[in-house]
Order: sequence, then structure tokens, then C-alpha cells
Amino acid sequence: MPQTPIKVLLVEDDLMLCDMYQMKFTSEGFDVWKGNNGVEGLKLLQEKGTPDIILLDVIMPQMDGFTMLAKVKENAAWKNVPVILLTNLGQDNDVKKGIAMGANDYLVKANFTPAQVVEKVKALLQSIKS
Repeated sequence: MPQTPIKVLLVEDDLMLCDMYQMKFTSEGFDVWKGNNGVEGLKLLQEKGTPDIILLDVIMPQMDGFTMLAKVKENAAWKNVPVILLTNLGQDNDVKKGIAMGANDYLVKANFTPAQVVEKVKALLQSIKS
């Protein structure tokens, strides 16, 4: 019986990065939903249902990642979905804010290749299951 692919909601306003992550996740068998800002991300959640994990950029137009994270965490259907903030904001106070708001992890994009991000996602999902 084939396994259902892991559904990843990727919310990232840098289209080149977004495509790069999508290619890497898709090649690893993930089902990727892409939004370019928090407004699109929330719309995808409403239209497609609950993903297995959300990868969320912080600095985006229309609605930033912290605002979207807050909206995800206050929605009963989505509040338990693991969220990894994927951003270039590496300041301690941003990391602490994201974790305090309920993010499961905080990755500074410059420090991780797409392959390493995929590994982080797999490890987080594995740790939640067990």
C-alpha cells in the first residue's frame, strides 16, 4: 500500500528560494503547497485543509510570518500543526519570539541547504510521531 505523501505548506516570498525548496521536497516524495505570503498561506490552509508541517518565512509582504503563525496557533484545526520558521532573521530576540509563539524550530536560511531543511523536517515529524 503506497504511503500518503507528507503535506508541506511552504510560505516564502522569494520565488527562487520557494522553487528550490519545492524541487527538493518534491524529489523526496513530499506534497508541497506554495504560498508567497501569509495571506496566501492562510488561504491555502482554508482551501486544502491541514498540512503535516508548515515552513514559514518571517519577512513577507501583506502578512509576515509572525502574524500568520499567530493566526495558525489560534485556529483549532491548525494549532497542532508543527511550524518551522525559515528566515534570514537570526537575532536571538526573533528566535525567542518565534519559539514563544509556538514554532517548533527556527532555521536561518543562510545556514542550511534545502537538503538540510528536508532532513530537519523529517527529524521533527519523526520526533512528533514517536
